[in-house]
Amino acid sequence: MKAAVCRKFGDPLLIEDVAIASPGPGEVLVKLAACAICHSDIIFMDGGWGGDLPAVYGHEAAGIVESVGEGVDSMTPGDHVVVTLIRSCGHCHYCAQGASVACETTFHLDQQSPLSTPDGDVLKHGLRTGGFAEYVLVHDSQAVAIDRSVALDCASLLACGVLTGFGAVVNTAAVETGSSVVVIGTGGVGLNSVQGARISGATTIIAIDVSTDKLKAAQEFGATHAINAGDADVVGQVRALTGGRGADYVFVTVGSIVAINSAYALMGSTGAVVLVGMPENGVMSEFEPGNIADQSQRILGSKMGSSRVQIDIPYLVTLYQQGRLKLDELITGRYPLEDINEAIASVKRGEALRNVIVF
Repeated sequence: MKAAVCRKFGDPLLIEDVAIASPGPGEVLVKLAACAICHSDIIFMDGGWGGDLPAVYGHEAAGIVESVGEGVDSMTPGDHVVVTLIRSCGHCHYCAQGASVACETTFHLDQQSPLSTPDGDVLKHGLRTGGFAEYVLVHDSQAVAIDRSVALDCASLLACGVLTGFGAVVNTAAVETGSSVVVIGTGGVGLNSVQGARISGATTIIAIDVSTDKLKAAQEFGATHAINAGDADVVGQVRALTGGRGADYVFVTVGSIVAINSAYALMGSTGAVVLVGMPENGVMSEFEPGNIADQSQRILGSKMGSSRVQIDIPYLVTLYQQGRLKLDELITGRYPLEDINEAIASVKRGEALRNVIVF
């Protein structure tokens, strides 16, 4: 099969013939129709989080089940599925608490990559998915069958960008009706935090970004106010829009340390900063703990929107079918696998909400 292989950090991706294993017990082989490009893929490819090479990255995917391994009864060949990086056993300490994103089980696919070159050299199964390829082999917990009426290029966005941004609001923070919300960064993830806040009933939704185009998009997705991050008094504007108190929730959806450090001053008493975007390894942030304690504030981490994919993805599909969740509008460009370098460069230049590789 064709796949985009990253051989050195920061080097261009190469299209090569890649072999993929057959599904073992509990595993599913999916022929992909689409895989969106997420900033996490780019950070990994550029070496920001380390890891082994050569590797096939890509994790925001959707396609059609080709075959299933022994014991898989949640889907059958021909099913349309969303494929995520969340791999969970369902019964470990964290899974039993409903925190499948923190599953502590080691799977067969964690120990042995299903990808190799024609010469037999092992390729890293990037982000447990390897979605920049025509096929993926994943554990069955990573795939969720969806209604065939949903276009698979739109469905691919549910695997990470939507799941993460929306889930941070609905699952991690559990934003209440009538809340005030700030979303810092209104790219592919941030717009879905805006959507999550709107659907949760937040009355004040303030989008902050350096891009005028992305702020305009945020208002189309449900933001009630937009502030350019380069303005002189962002804190003053947020407080003016929240009765002088600051926001109940501040979601940082980008991995920028400047954005993270700016968030603490935007939340009010009893408020929460929710860290969604992940900076590169070694980046440190500072806050004044006395203020956090005195004002009963919280700092929350949100990995993949604290999602339970077997529950959350069908819910998101229903919202989309009802016209309450925007997906089509998130796609900026569609590219064949051969043009993946151009698609990635567009994302790096800040031109795209989500670029999607279509097969």
